[in-house]
Amino acid sequence: MKILVTGAAGFIGFYVSKFLSERGHEVVGLDNINDYYDVNLKYARLNELGINQGQAEKFNQYDNTRSSNCSFKFVRMNLEDRQALPKLFKLEKFDVVCNLAAQAGVRYSLENPETYIDSNIVGFLNILECCRNFNIKHLVYASSSSVYGLNDKIPFEISDRVDHPISLYAATKKSNELMAYTYSHLFGFPTTGLRFFTVYGPWGRPDMAMFLFTDAIVKGRPIKVFNEGKMERDFTYIDDISEGVVRILEKDPKERSTDNCLYRIYNIGNNNSVKLLDFIEAIEKTLGIKAERQLLPMQPGDVEKTWANVDDLIKDFDYRPNTSIQKGVNSFINWYKDYYKV
Repeated sequence: MKILVTGAAGFIGFYVSKFLSERGHEVVGLDNINDYYDVNLKYARLNELGINQGQAEKFNQYDNTRSSNCSFKFVRMNLEDRQALPKLFKLEKFDVVCNLAAQAGVRYSLENPETYIDSNIVGFLNILECCRNFNIKHLVYASSSSVYGLNDKIPFEISDRVDHPISLYAATKKSNELMAYTYSHLFGFPTTGLRFFTVYGPWGRPDMAMFLFTDAIVKGRPIKVFNEGKMERDFTYIDDISEGVVRILEKDPKERSTDNCLYRIYNIGNNNSVKLLDFIEAIEKTLGIKAERQLLPMQPGDVEKTWANVDDLIKDFDYRPNTSIQKGVNSFINWYKDYYKV
């Protein structure tokens, strides 16, 4: 298939693009390479996909950005661009779209709310409009476990109420789910939302716990442990996540075991909850360094515990994450040491 992957310079988007290319699909990656975190890391991911920095820097010029293996092409573009995005769809004639582009981060949304509306609402609307106008067979898009808010029922079920978000980021992700349902209902094309839980692994985002903890410990700084460590997360290794996303993209939505093949939401996680302190201990074990822990109160927008019920994903796609926390932590730290020449 020919597949558009938005957010291709991001953590999950990079891996999904790589997995799809390796399976023989023709992939066009889109990203605006914003400076929410180190752009050099984004350029380095693209370089792994065969796109050099010079090719990636120019906006809306994608004719000469095919990688050396010819299965991946890149365009730098804002999803909010109502002129350029339809031109891309018209030119490339995609079969399927995987929308992983978004302004990420719960805490950042407290300081820069406008960015979330521009990217996550306006940008997503433009994706939906292009999908309906250019006969896209299936839209798979990123939602988030943050939509569950302060839900205290564990594990989180797709059937749980999600109408009490506690961050603007979460509110935009719930809005995406509602918008997708509306477009599926009105225009008859399939949409699938994926509520990602805590994803970690090599090439991970610098604002996520895995990176922050490792970086601080290696550099001899104390690590910030919120809610005094009384946190649990459904930590999921990036390879398991990417395999799940690719299976969903490759399967005809009509083959799913559901009464409504046009619109679906799935949790995608590790189907297990890990104590934050156990996660930190796994990092300490691999590094051989004991962390200095700075115990802090809960941050606004955070939740104490997440845990995904992924039974629907197992039933429809035989999704079975199997990477242990220690193995995943080892892989990340090996990458970190190599990338930063530690």
